[in-house]
Amino acid sequence: MSDHDSGHDSVYDGLLGEDDSHWAFGTSFEDPLAGVDTTIPDGADPATLAVYCLMLGDDALVYSHRLSQWASNAPDLEDDIALANTALDLLGQARLLLARAAAADASVVPAMPEGSPVPAEDALAFFRDEPAFRNLRFVEPENGDFAVTIARLLVFATYRLALLERLVASADPVLSAIAAKGVKEVAYHRTYAGRWFVTLAQGTDESRRRLEAALPVVWRHHDELFATHPVEADAAVQGVGVDPAQLAGEVGAVLDQVLATAGVDRPEVPSAGPVAGGRGRDGRHTEHLSRMLAEMQSVARAHPLGQW
Repeated sequence: MSDHDSGHDSVYDGLLGEDDSHWAFGTSFEDPLAGVDTTIPDGADPATLAVYCLMLGDDALVYSHRLSQWASNAPDLEDDIALANTALDLLGQARLLLARAAAADASVVPAMPEGSPVPAEDALAFFRDEPAFRNLRFVEPENGDFAVTIARLLVFATYRLALLERLVASADPVLSAIAAKGVKEVAYHRTYAGRWFVTLAQGTDESRRRLEAALPVVWRHHDELFATHPVEADAAVQGVGVDPAQLAGEVGAVLDQVLATAGVDRPEVPSAGPVAGGRGRDGRHTEHLSRMLAEMQSVARAHPLGQW
């Protein structure tokens, strides 16, 4: 006997109706920084701290979305899960960093319609336009084949691990705690990518060919990882951030070790130059980001007052 015949409402009735705005947002998510002291540390500028957190949060958010596109498309189930978990780790970091940015300086959060249930970190993720994003261009390009993804993940994870390890000593206790959690996650990301990098290099002729073709593609934006933006410089001076230029030696040494183990030469390619006088940290992005944001933000923008 069906639910209808028995006089009981169907368990699916609540999913139907004229108002479909409940598909957009949840309302039961707790503030990720609930109970955390978000007081700005002495000597730190709230605006600088907020933008610095946006930079690191946007790196994680954009790359998380890119990696999530491997779901159901990876070479095998194990790697499907591994890449999905990596994406989830980065998404978690992004949520915390964007929430910290909003707590440090509420003016960075885009204005929302009155009565909107959207939390600050979601507003930052879904309602900023491309120029307001501060992520590195390194994380924007489409995934390419598996070799391109592994090469990009290796470089990014090596860079981010070195960054987070130093950020544990941040004068901002919130950033310090986020970094301490992130170190454990990103250490796995680097190990996973390093193992696959060597495997591809020492596997079949085809896997090596693909890896050697992938490196120049990834390396075009390599130097931007270590180009210090004025906000990063100020954050470092204030004791809350890290100057990325100081990471270049350590990151380079790790990457050279992996390349040597794999028997692959470091590519010699020209660096991607600035666009209209700026780079990703300045809000100058590749064409890949605009297409990605159109997809990522479409449901949220269609239902700005949406709730479950």
